[in-house]
Amino acid sequence: MTNCAAFSCRLLATLALASLLTGCDPITLTALGVGAAAGVQHTLTGIAYKTFTAPMPRVRTAVKTALSNMDIKVGATEKIENGERIKARAADRDIEIELEALSSRTTRVRSTARSGLFMDSATATEIILQTEKALGAT
Repeated sequence: MTNCAAFSCRLLATLALASLLTGCDPITLTALGVGAAAGVQHTLTGIAYKTFTAPMPRVRTAVKTALSNMDIKVGATEKIENGERIKARAADRDIEIELEALSSRTTRVRSTARSGLFMDSATATEIILQTEKALGAT
């Protein structure tokens, strides 16, 4: 076999192997891309996070506007270290949103939605996206 033919065979084999090894990659890229495109970070437990460049009172108002627009009823609020926890309920989901003042102009939002033992990351993410929308409208 000539050097050119051997090189072509090796290149073809390498490309074929590479295509087989990337079979699951589109799935991980899609999963990571959905949260990254929205600017929302996720953990493996279904918790959604986002930091806003806005003071906590403004973010609190935006969260409550978002929940109202989504027809999610606020149940209780409580003070936590450096912030506030908002508890709400929608259908069979218990929702918890924590607002943490990182500075006078920066607030971190942590959103969780739980249906029994299962986490609902889609709802948690949507709450943050709707909060962002409400912040943009104010």
